[in-house]
Amino acid sequence: MMKKLLSLLLAFILVLCTLSPAAAFAEDEYFSDEQIEYYKNLGLQGTTVNVYNWGEYIADGSDGLMNAVVEFERLTGARVNYTNFESNENMYSKLIGGGVSYDVIAPSDYMIERLIDEKLLLELDYNNIPNFKYIGDEYKNLYFDPDQKYSVCFNTGLTVLIYNTKLVKEKPDSWSVIWDEQYRNKVLMFNNSRDAFAIAQAILGQDMNTTDEQDWVEAAELLAKQKDAVNPVYVMDEVFNLMESGEYAFATYYAGDYELMVENNPDLDFCFPKEGVNEFYDAFCVPKCSQNKKGAEAFINFMHEPQVAFDNAEYIYYASPNTTVSENEESSLYGSEAVYPDKEGKNLQYFKNLPQNILELQNSLWSQVKSGKLSANSKKQERNIYIISIILAIGIVLALIFSFINRAKKKKEQNLSDLY
Repeated sequence: MMKKLLSLLLAFILVLCTLSPAAAFAEDEYFSDEQIEYYKNLGLQGTTVNVYNWGEYIADGSDGLMNAVVEFERLTGARVNYTNFESNENMYSKLIGGGVSYDVIAPSDYMIERLIDEKLLLELDYNNIPNFKYIGDEYKNLYFDPDQKYSVCFNTGLTVLIYNTKLVKEKPDSWSVIWDEQYRNKVLMFNNSRDAFAIAQAILGQDMNTTDEQDWVEAAELLAKQKDAVNPVYVMDEVFNLMESGEYAFATYYAGDYELMVENNPDLDFCFPKEGVNEFYDAFCVPKCSQNKKGAEAFINFMHEPQVAFDNAEYIYYASPNTTVSENEESSLYGSEAVYPDKEGKNLQYFKNLPQNILELQNSLWSQVKSGKLSANSKKQERNIYIISIILAIGIVLALIFSFINRAKKKKEQNLSDLY
């Protein structure tokens, strides 16, 4: 009996010796034991984190990069409900419309300022975001969140003019080229009011945050002239396929996206127009409607894990505020003139939150621009209708006068006839 027990014990030890080296040296593909233990101990197992982010804005497992959402779920045991928005304005409408429960959102600078002003964000607990240490100092305490209470910068960049060298012979240096009639039906334009107006404002030499209503009217009239001249196609995420197809001459979009497009169409190039461009920041925030703030802060922290931030930057091609990425010479974007440009002489402007009357005017004018109500053709038609209406009105008045005179004449003749 003792021999049998000893034999079994030796066999068990032999099996352990065979397996333990593999177990001891098995390493996670992306994360250290310390990182794995950290997320495991957060107690998020079985919870849901609702993330509302821009389209094409998180590594999804393609191109040999990690799937950020899947990896977060693996580490934490939480489930991520991930949805997209196309513009800050659409995201804002969803938030104030009620009936939603987002835990993490990624708005841009001016929208964050607005959400703070309207008390729609929760203050962050940075004890739950230790990776904030990786954020470069120039991306902290930014103008829209000066006390660093509500946001953690996620990406940053500049707007650019992208062009097809096969269709555009001379390198452009001005936004005005997308008003040139020779490029009719060949221009892709921002389908969001703030970015579109900023281009017109740059041409007009206006402050992109002007509160003068007449400035906005003039900018809208300039956008209406563009619609008359080139009939632009208003797009957002659709810009990738359309510009990469080679059918369009110009697109207004963001610098990082140019780097993605040129990989699929090497005939594309870009410029920072001399009139000025917008410098933007996108940042993670936790909205007041959040039902899982701890999960939200864990997700924000996770997105700034060095490997996650690196893979995400390799996927979306925007400048990262995470120093482990921006200072990494192995990054495919390291030294990119579009993503990490020399900002000297670029005439950069930031978007800030605008007063309610300006926001309402902007929305109204944008609707009129896109519908063609401000176009010269529309105004000409309105003038023609007005002139025709006046002529008809005059004709009716004259007909009534003649009718009255005729009746009076007949009545007078009848009275004379009765007299005799």
